[in-house]
Amino acid sequence: MTGVNDAPALKKADIGCAMGMVGTDVAKEAADVILTDDNFATVVSAVEEGRRIYDNILKAIQYLLSSNVGEIIVLFVAILVTPLLAKWFGISNISALEPLLPIHILWINLVTDALPALALAFDPANKDIMKRAPIDAKKGIFTKGMVRRVIYQGIMIGSLTLIAFFVGLSTPGIEGTPEYIEHVKIEIGQTMAFSVLALSQLVHVFNVRDNKNSIFRTNPFNNKTLLGAIGISALLMITILVVPVLRQIFSIWALPVENILEVICLVFAPIVIVEIFKLFKINTAKDE
Repeated sequence: MTGVNDAPALKKADIGCAMGMVGTDVAKEAADVILTDDNFATVVSAVEEGRRIYDNILKAIQYLLSSNVGEIIVLFVAILVTPLLAKWFGISNISALEPLLPIHILWINLVTDALPALALAFDPANKDIMKRAPIDAKKGIFTKGMVRRVIYQGIMIGSLTLIAFFVGLSTPGIEGTPEYIEHVKIEIGQTMAFSVLALSQLVHVFNVRDNKNSIFRTNPFNNKTLLGAIGISALLMITILVVPVLRQIFSIWALPVENILEVICLVFAPIVIVEIFKLFKINTAKDE
């Protein structure tokens, strides 16, 4: 729309579009969108870009919330079952029986979560992005589907971390005094829990890129910024796991080979679990 008489209609419309070159100043003031090239075909590109940005915001929110829900579950469940863990694994020093230290949580929130979440903003648009129906402007971002995904994926990450902690506490073949054996078991458990929580989140970021389609049917390498963020986070994580000085700062134990293999299996488990949910369309249930 270009004329002065179009101003009321532009103001009334959900999204009023005015011509930037031939449109009057009154029409431009009343419009929500001004087409600088006076080509309505530009609207299509603008809608696609807007949907891409909106989708990427949702991906980042889902990733961050599911990761943080996982951390909360780990700490909450560990507090509740601490007496049972002490009994099951023969730990007398109950106060030291915690799956994650404060420095571990701080590291995960600053490094593991932050970089991939920021890099999700550069994700390209899905192939079917323009085939979807418009989103109701009155509907919030926390749909039933979003809430379900955040909850079950948070439970998934938290459960895998707790399993790693339990496996570490049950590590056999440790020799020494009872106090030394307890100390080693707790540090192995904490190291495994920390490693699984941090690295599984880096793997999980591929799950949130497309809630409908399998990652094996999409191109997981079309966001170089995300790959770089994951690579940097993984490299930093591996560094503190292998450098002796950093291991001492983070209270990390050098894991036996068997425990390393168990960590690797748990780290990649989110891919398998979410793929099963996608296969049975549970991942997109209640998307409204």
